[in-house]
Amino acid sequence: MITKIFNRLPKKPSRSNDNSDVGGTPVSSHNASSSSTTNTRQNGSPSAVPYEALPGFKEVPNSEKQSLFIRKLGLCCVVFDFTDPTKNTKEKDIKQQTLLELVDYITCANGKFAEVVMQEIVRMVSVNLFRNLTTPPRENKVLEAFDVEDEEPSMDPAWPHLQIVYELLLRFVMSPETDAKLAKRYIDHSFILRMLDLLDSEDPREREYLKTVLHRVYGKFMVHRPFIRKAINNIFFRFIFETEKHNGIGELLEILGSIINGFALPLKEEHKLFLVRALIPLHKPKCIPMYHQQLSYCITQFVEKDCKLADTVIRGLLKYWPVTNSSKEVMFLGELEEVLEATQAAEFQRCMVPLFRQIARCLSSSHFQVAERALFLWNNDHIENLIKQNRKVILPIIFPALERNSRSHWNQAVRSLTLNVRKIFSDADPELFEECIAKFREDEDQEVEAKARREDIWKQLEQVAAKKSLPMGPAPSK
Repeated sequence: MITKIFNRLPKKPSRSNDNSDVGGTPVSSHNASSSSTTNTRQNGSPSAVPYEALPGFKEVPNSEKQSLFIRKLGLCCVVFDFTDPTKNTKEKDIKQQTLLELVDYITCANGKFAEVVMQEIVRMVSVNLFRNLTTPPRENKVLEAFDVEDEEPSMDPAWPHLQIVYELLLRFVMSPETDAKLAKRYIDHSFILRMLDLLDSEDPREREYLKTVLHRVYGKFMVHRPFIRKAINNIFFRFIFETEKHNGIGELLEILGSIINGFALPLKEEHKLFLVRALIPLHKPKCIPMYHQQLSYCITQFVEKDCKLADTVIRGLLKYWPVTNSSKEVMFLGELEEVLEATQAAEFQRCMVPLFRQIARCLSSSHFQVAERALFLWNNDHIENLIKQNRKVILPIIFPALERNSRSHWNQAVRSLTLNVRKIFSDADPELFEECIAKFREDEDQEVEAKARREDIWKQLEQVAAKKSLPMGPAPSK
């Protein structure tokens, strides 16, 4: 490592009486802070102070390590321009090496971090991370559901430095030497909100780090938990009802999946409202493929925590069920299976009529994947048992769709699966099955008669219209 001393910095302060690695007095940090701010956010433009490396931690006695640590933090408050890779290459290398030393120092700390150290760490992190995103998160248009995954993500050119800063922040939050009662003064609501704003970054590497850091912050700072949940709630509201544009919904849902898993029973009313007002409406946006897997996990976690929520969730799915988007329907059917697997008989009976009306429409779909996915529900033993227990209500609803599929669906796989489902019902209750066949034939006959009546009425109307359209005689002369 380069061993030149950072020129024109204040003289080293006198040694403190505290000989621990991270303890000490705040006097030296104030000097280092004031000097380092001359270079803060220079964006690659050389300042009057040369940017040179500071000595390594092994080169100074323990009593001076905190002072050196703070000076190194000040050195790293300089932000370089990475859009030009040939610019400030030496300074960028020095900063990268210094950041790595800081990460190692935090990892190996063997004493509680002093408050001034926490303050300087958060300041350096804020200077480096909190910035305007390099590219707009999305173009000003509503993206089609399945075009999103084909887009190439935008990678931040400053990632070589940003990654180490994120790693430093993560190690700091995770460190047993970080006192949450002191650190909460600096990792405060404003800091958390700005981190949440960064989740709209197009760089997936940055979102992955943010997800991990925010999850650790939620775990360590219990005092911030209600605020974090509320802030995430607000992001969802803005996304659902205003913009439908955000890159970090999947990562936020991953954080929530872990949070929901830790909810104590019985569930608080606040958490149930969050399910109804935020999570279920997330099925509405067109770009749901970006985050559907994580959303489905969160929804299922709620049902597994409290089976009485199954009726609410299923009716919510039916409310947002896609009408013209077959690919989205297949996803909904997959999620529905996961929810039904955690549903008990009492809750199933509350919603089975509207549910199987929708499933009947899926069975009748000309899109073979939709019909096939709906028929796959009978492959799940738990769902099949629920259906058998309530077959007297369910079979009359879906029988017309099953009968038409078996007769005339264009896809061979769908016809084969339909015959299997018909056999399940006929074996379970032959009498009911025969009643449904008789009712279906009766309805068919009535439909034929109704069609014939309509055709007769149209013929009569055509005859009346033809008579009225006959040419009139010549107009009388004046």
